[in-house]
Amino acid sequence: QVQLVESGGGSVQAGGSLRLSCAASGYIFSINAMGWYRQAPGKQRELVAHIISDGSTNYADSVKGRFTISRDYAKNTVYLQMNSLKPEDTAVYHCNTQVRPDWKSEFIDYWGQGTQVTVSS
Repeated sequence: QVQLVESGGGSVQAGGSLRLSCAASGYIFSINAMGWYRQAPGKQRELVAHIISDGSTNYADSVKGRFTISRDYAKNTVYLQMNSLKPEDTAVYHCNTQVRPDWKSEFIDYWGQGTQVTVSS
């Protein structure tokens, strides 16, 4: 099994910053992508950003230029630096990762429990 421990959510005023962290632990042979999704009340879960094993990144258009995703490969940890936050960034942010538990297994999706980010105007 793999556990994802998220931290760094909270409340901030518009224009402020937060940094989310997500550490993966457990039976990990290799990790493909690590990323963040968010879900606001009444809306579908959407991709915020992800980073794959070669370091390439992908961002939602709504966060480009404001959010930066990074990864510590040695610690199996992904970070999301969120700057210039807007009220519309308010959501529960979920960490996602694709883990291969051993050399012969397929990659398996894992999700964190979610961390609340609230941005007030």
